[in-house]
Amino acid sequence: MPPGGTGNGGIRGIRLETKSGETAAFKVFLSERHVLWVIDGQHRRHAAEMALNFLDTVRQTGRYPGKGVVLFAEKGKPVEDHDMIVWNEAYEAARMYATLTVEVHLGLNIEQERQLFHDLNRLGKKVDASLAFQFDGSNPITLFIKHKLTEDLGLRIIDTEVKDWSKDTAALVLKDVVAINATAFLNKGNITGATPALIEPRENAVQELWGQIVQIPGFGENRSKEKTVAAQPVVLKALAKISYDLNINNRRPENASHLYQKFLNELTEMDFSHGNSMWRYYQMSDTERSEAGLDSLTAYLPEDNATANRDIGAVQGGYFRFGAKHNDIFPILADMIRWKLQLPSRREK
Repeated sequence: MPPGGTGNGGIRGIRLETKSGETAAFKVFLSERHVLWVIDGQHRRHAAEMALNFLDTVRQTGRYPGKGVVLFAEKGKPVEDHDMIVWNEAYEAARMYATLTVEVHLGLNIEQERQLFHDLNRLGKKVDASLAFQFDGSNPITLFIKHKLTEDLGLRIIDTEVKDWSKDTAALVLKDVVAINATAFLNKGNITGATPALIEPRENAVQELWGQIVQIPGFGENRSKEKTVAAQPVVLKALAKISYDLNINNRRPENASHLYQKFLNELTEMDFSHGNSMWRYYQMSDTERSEAGLDSLTAYLPEDNATANRDIGAVQGGYFRFGAKHNDIFPILADMIRWKLQLPSRREK
């Protein structure tokens, strides 16, 4: 665009230059005939409009809305004086201080708008999960990880997985730690829905679990993945599953508290070495299982069928590496650990 030129769509603009002649910015002039369309983000715009309409109604009528979109539970009730102070403050903050970043593209034709919509929604780079969890200061599970595990227990956490086990520093990837604790607290793969009222009563039991995990031989040492399979996240998810089943699950046995203490006490004595034949159960013949003393393990494991995934991992370079499909694998590992520690099978009624 020349210094005083006109761009696509008849939009006039002025190039603002520095003293050395470099372009610093553009000053664009829009008239009433120039219509701006929201190509992406309509739901955010509508949500902001809903919030402002709610605040307007509350301030003007002195009552909470009884119909339509209600952002507060007290439908149709008069607003208390002390509450009105809060709503007025919220309104002022929304009108004066709250900001929303808007990206404007001028002079696009219809085809270019379509391409922009595609690029924004399909080609955008998502925020790395570990980075997102670092900045999550509201979820009680992430707070538990920050305060109880990293500060109290000294658990080392990193953002990116170290693929080369010879360079393993024993630090766990944050997104894996979040998933492990989601299993221990919620029996879920994510922490959505976690509230302080739900999580805080369960913290002591989960912290006890981690207190034993860090004492497993080889765990927390340099090149820990080479020293113990317990350093692999899928094994930790299996331990978290047992913790949930014995502490929180509605179908836990009557003596679950006693069984959990037995589980914790014997955890550091269990064989988490790469050479434990138990991990190779599905690669063995019946004769090999019998010779390894694994006959009774069969009753603890789920029944085989044609569609079930039983490829839990394999020995590579002298180390047993579990597979990447954690949701298929960790329940099986939990069953194996139950058997080894002589805990009741999940299939016992």
